[in-house]
Amino acid sequence: MRKENFRNIAIIAHVDHGKTTLVDAMLKQSGTFHEHQAVVERVMDSMDLERERGITIMAKNTAIFYKGVKINIVDTPGHADFGGEVERSLNLVDGVLLLVDASEGPLPQTRFVVKKALAKKLPVILIINKIDRQDARIQEVINEVYDLFIDLDANDEQIEFPILYTNSKKGIAHIDLNDDSENLKPLFETILSQIPGPESDDNEVPQFLVTNLDYDSYVGQIAVGRLSNGTLEMNKNYTLCGEFKNTTNVKFSAIYTFIGLSKKQVEKVEAGDIIAIAGVEDIKIGDTISALEEPKALPRIKVDEPTVSMIFYVNDSPFAGKEGKFLTSRHLKARLEREVKGNVSLQFKQLERTDAFEVMGRGELQMAVLIETMRREGYEMMVSKPRVITKEINGQIHEPVERVYIDLPEEYIGIITEKISQRKGVMVNLMNSGSGRSDLEFLIPARGLIGFRSQFLTDTKGAGVINTWFEGYEPWFGDIPHRSKGAIIADRNGKVTNYACIAMADRGELFVSAGTDVYIGMIVGERNKALDLDVNITKEKKLTNMRSSTSEITVTVRPPRPMSLDQTIEFIAEDELVEITPVNIRLRKMELDPNKRKIKTRS
Repeated sequence: MRKENFRNIAIIAHVDHGKTTLVDAMLKQSGTFHEHQAVVERVMDSMDLERERGITIMAKNTAIFYKGVKINIVDTPGHADFGGEVERSLNLVDGVLLLVDASEGPLPQTRFVVKKALAKKLPVILIINKIDRQDARIQEVINEVYDLFIDLDANDEQIEFPILYTNSKKGIAHIDLNDDSENLKPLFETILSQIPGPESDDNEVPQFLVTNLDYDSYVGQIAVGRLSNGTLEMNKNYTLCGEFKNTTNVKFSAIYTFIGLSKKQVEKVEAGDIIAIAGVEDIKIGDTISALEEPKALPRIKVDEPTVSMIFYVNDSPFAGKEGKFLTSRHLKARLEREVKGNVSLQFKQLERTDAFEVMGRGELQMAVLIETMRREGYEMMVSKPRVITKEINGQIHEPVERVYIDLPEEYIGIITEKISQRKGVMVNLMNSGSGRSDLEFLIPARGLIGFRSQFLTDTKGAGVINTWFEGYEPWFGDIPHRSKGAIIADRNGKVTNYACIAMADRGELFVSAGTDVYIGMIVGERNKALDLDVNITKEKKLTNMRSSTSEITVTVRPPRPMSLDQTIEFIAEDELVEITPVNIRLRKMELDPNKRKIKTRS
């Protein structure tokens, strides 16, 4: 039975196509915010990292009321690395809004999420956003979306989608480009008419599937999900259907429903709504809350397997413990266990070494976000170079393959094609729009992309755009050359001096500035030749009482190259680590002693 008093929708869009801005406008125009209420822009991007990077990382939900109908809106990440969030979000909803930039058109991450939505047979409303852009090409973009749907084997019903044109910054939606609409009313009306209400029955056995976990210091762990059937009430006993066993006589300490951006505590919730419950011990994503007698569990959430792994080590550098609050393996393990509870696409396991954990996820970006989040919480650790996770199929090693979409100026096609072919990439498509820019498409092993992004930006002088999409597994491609240059390594502890920096000018590029504390085995720069070079970066000028005719000449030191966390992860080689503390990010060799390193290379 369809419930017409609810609509559950997800918003799908590529990074920076304006979905969070559209949600802001919907919240304002539905009366969720008071007229004079101060509202932060992009309210749905509530994590600091989301605001800084301009992307959505965590799937979040909000609710608005329009004409007595509660519309639950789930904001999904637009990046394939956070696909675990996307897959969970689509379990909550009955339809999707596909938001596409009027100039850029549908991009790879849009493709990833649309494929998941079409597989679930969800109806789609297409929204062409940013129609006020000077370089908008609306009709071409619509044709590209049709091509995308055909490419993804959409059925006839799915291809017949309604189209709306929006300017989410101004909060305007049009059914026809030339109509006189001044608000988002056409969007609200289309949602009510095109997205069906949830198929739910209040009189059935309760079935609540947990799709997300939250934490509150007052009530503890909060489980968020959709109540598919039945009703849930306070002071009643239920069954928790876990992966391996059922737990009976489960009671809630609180039940919440969503209104706007906040949760409202209630005594009872009805089927079809997105709700939250608190007070259930050891609840996990994918569990079902059902009736005490004859419980019926819903199918568990399935998420694509991780493709990349990194090893997290306890920090054992000479500077360990000086800058962080959480240092030990116990701290690291507890934090990773907490992360895995709320993030189904991440996995981790303890290695034979008690101070090392292998963390597996969907890509470099997801790993970098986890590391940056832990760093800001006060954790100190070291991480290794990312490695791909291989599979054995029919006795043969297979590795993950990515489909790479590149948009770049024509003059860089040659150098980028050469670089990708060195990394075992194969070009499958090239389109020249005649505007001076070209679109290239490659299939490349995921290994080949590790460390490629920063090199790509350098080669295209920042003018290229690269996007990736997980394609599948293919037989092992063979050896792939990575960093061609060696590292400049400090051979003793001390402070970096200007005098030593000047001497390094013709040896390579430094990452540290004068006055920085360094230790033996710490990487201080990139050499301009292939092999590593141990240097005395703390060397001081010998003082003398003799005057020199050149002593007054000022020598300018070349400024160091600043390295972000993402760049350091891409830069390091197999025998190197990134040391991460709340204050600093340092590069170092796994083996700090230069003599021991030489013995290892000989053997």
